[in-house]
Amino acid sequence: MLKIGDKKLINGWAFYDWANSVYSLVISTAVFPLYYSAVTDGKTVIFLGTEWNHPDSLYSYALSFSFLVVAFISPILSGIADYTGSKKKFMKFFCWLGGLSVASLYFFDGIDTVWIGIVFTILASIGFWASLVFYNAYLPEVAHPEQQDRASAKGFIYGYAGSVILLIINLIMIQKPDWFGIDASLASRISFLLVGIWWIGFAQITFKRLPNDIYNKKPEEDYIWRGFKELKIVAKEVMNYPTLKRFLISFFLLSIGVQTIILMAAIFGSSELGLPAINLIITILLVQIVAIIGAFVFSRLSEKWGNIKALKVTILIWMVVCFAAFMLDKKQENVAFYFYGLGVLLGFVQGAIQSLTRSTYSKLLPETEDHATYFSFYDVTEKIAIVLGTFVYGFLYSITDSMQWSVLCMAVFFLASFIILSSLKKTKYVQ
Repeated sequence: MLKIGDKKLINGWAFYDWANSVYSLVISTAVFPLYYSAVTDGKTVIFLGTEWNHPDSLYSYALSFSFLVVAFISPILSGIADYTGSKKKFMKFFCWLGGLSVASLYFFDGIDTVWIGIVFTILASIGFWASLVFYNAYLPEVAHPEQQDRASAKGFIYGYAGSVILLIINLIMIQKPDWFGIDASLASRISFLLVGIWWIGFAQITFKRLPNDIYNKKPEEDYIWRGFKELKIVAKEVMNYPTLKRFLISFFLLSIGVQTIILMAAIFGSSELGLPAINLIITILLVQIVAIIGAFVFSRLSEKWGNIKALKVTILIWMVVCFAAFMLDKKQENVAFYFYGLGVLLGFVQGAIQSLTRSTYSKLLPETEDHATYFSFYDVTEKIAIVLGTFVYGFLYSITDSMQWSVLCMAVFFLASFIILSSLKKTKYVQ
């Protein structure tokens, strides 16, 4: 069995990012939302006996529901996983659930099968986000504290690289379907199938290298009830570690801004700036490529400056992104190029802040065997932030009729996160 700190173990763990990140790029961001909008545009959708005149809102509600499901089940399941020593089993289950659900989107071939698109969108999202709870929980078990910044960054670098490769393959197929003797609709559906195969297939490399049941606990009582007790114990411990608690609050506030901007960036470019789909796809690719550089650079800077200072720099840059987006106007000449520049700046700190928050949280954990349960708190914090952030964004848009004010509001959350992060006490591994 590979030991903690072993390069092969760290690489195997990080490779799960390569496997699953195609979901977040191809399904959540680029191809599926455009396909869904094309299929449902101007049509009334019937789902669960209810008519939806605005199908995009149905899609939004489906994603929000999936986030709430994950926020509810992950602390419970992580408690069970920690007590029974079965993180890998849970990670495998949700990987297969997500991968097979994404592949099943292939059968969403028209307005009459919208229910397939919605149901499997929910299941794929649950599979993706729930598997990440157990994946992240392995970080302190595969890398020593001094290795965790680089290991976390390596995961995101793998993820961005792999997802860009598959997205480019899919875009070639979708833009030039005649090369393959198919139409654009079938090309999109095949891309969903490829995401599922990619995700499940490459994940096997990770599963082969990750250790089985490190702590090998044996349940002496009903393990579901014991999972609840495990969750309660860890919840009390989190409250007893002021630095960890403050970091979670800071992480919650910055996640409101980060995740909302990531989810709404394409809609902002399309609806607020009137940019065509090709410009948005180019921006998405730019963000992914630059994010590789950002994750690498800031993992090195954190070693020189310390995690807290490096995180504070990324937050300041995110605030600049918010202010710059607020100043953009569709009437500006060459607004597309300004949007590209904003995408480059956003990409530089997107990979950096996601990588650093994961490794910083891992370093702040006390000596414990309950890594999955602790990381479930991290995951739930992020999911609740997504729900709140998208609500605030949508609410401000509805009362101002402008997404610019919604984006500007995100800077307030970043500022609050910066202030709380500045109050954190330094620890042995987090300076």
